[in-house]
Amino acid sequence: MSANPSPAPKPRANLRRPEVMERVAAEVAHHYQSSLVKKLRDRGGILTIGNTTVHLAREFGFCYGVERAIDLAYASRRVFPQQRIFIIGEIIHNPEVNRQLREMNIASLPWRELGACYDDLTEADVMIVPAFGAPTTFMDKLAERGCQVVDTTCGDVMKVWRHVRDYAREGITSIIHGKDNHEETRATASRALGDQGAGQYLVILTLEDADFVCDYIRGQGRRLAFMQRFQRAHSPGFDPDLHLQRVGVANQTTMLKSETEEIQRRLRQAIIHRDGNASGLRVFDTICGATQDRQDALFDMLREPPDLLLVVGGYNSSNTSHLVEIGERLLPTFFIRDASCIKSLEEIVHFDLQREEEVSSTYSQLLLGGQPVTVGITAGASCPNNLIEETIVRVFALRGIDRAALADA
Repeated sequence: MSANPSPAPKPRANLRRPEVMERVAAEVAHHYQSSLVKKLRDRGGILTIGNTTVHLAREFGFCYGVERAIDLAYASRRVFPQQRIFIIGEIIHNPEVNRQLREMNIASLPWRELGACYDDLTEADVMIVPAFGAPTTFMDKLAERGCQVVDTTCGDVMKVWRHVRDYAREGITSIIHGKDNHEETRATASRALGDQGAGQYLVILTLEDADFVCDYIRGQGRRLAFMQRFQRAHSPGFDPDLHLQRVGVANQTTMLKSETEEIQRRLRQAIIHRDGNASGLRVFDTICGATQDRQDALFDMLREPPDLLLVVGGYNSSNTSHLVEIGERLLPTFFIRDASCIKSLEEIVHFDLQREEEVSSTYSQLLLGGQPVTVGITAGASCPNNLIEETIVRVFALRGIDRAALADA
């Protein structure tokens, strides 16, 4: 995370030419859209055939930022048909979308560290920056190599960057609510260092992390234990005795809003305990609007809970995993990559958030044909509608209802 001024980037190419975007729109629609999902959305998300009901959440699937990132990636191949095109990591966290890009000969480069492969880039190459953004060291390297950069960073992410840069200028430490090994959080942390590299940050994930920080602010923590707990989650030179005097909360945009708000509340109480007032704390709301909409829509669905919930999306998708967490509190919830995970009436393969691995579960009441069942379905902001359609089709098929019947319903 460099503090040196970035080299001047190459002027951006105009990818959004009408003739390019017309072709891109057709390709994206062919790959990801679904007439069945549109039908369900138009009728309020509920489809009942016989004794089987599918309830699709009011908000689900691709958000505007994801759509924009995919459009720009597809457009890159049309505008630069003969050039090498790379992407830092994944464009979004969905295996189907990333598979389509690989088939377009858009290659993924490592995102955790700058490797030697970045030194091999030339001015003739094109580099796509994913929707999560990229750390400043990566952006500096691309400018140094002279690549044509296609930046698809989400606007909500850049909003967070503006705030943490302001914190750095004011000598305020950014406390970032997020996953320290997530692409977006790493990109945000690099901006929290500020233009001169003197800013400070601390990444916390859980309410237990927040309590550990709050205890230290109150003077009840131990320095060694603190530094060990957050050893991979703070800025170079971070000193809790110095850098927790004035703090500002930021977040990975796909976190649970309620958790970020609770972290803010606990920090406020700790600072008031120490200082007698809350002037040492700055907060702002930067949870992605689409993330919040999908969480709110799921809460609405769960007011009258279905019999089970299927959450569709990439296993490394942060916003999708939070939908799973919401569902798991109330009903049997299965985090599936796609419809192929639903093996039979009784077996489903899904991602276990606690074990952080894919598991197979037998759920004896799942989809059994002799009794009425309501299946709730939602999906994170990086899941395409075609995968949601196939999940709906699979649920009905296991209840003896074929695709033709869905078309006529």
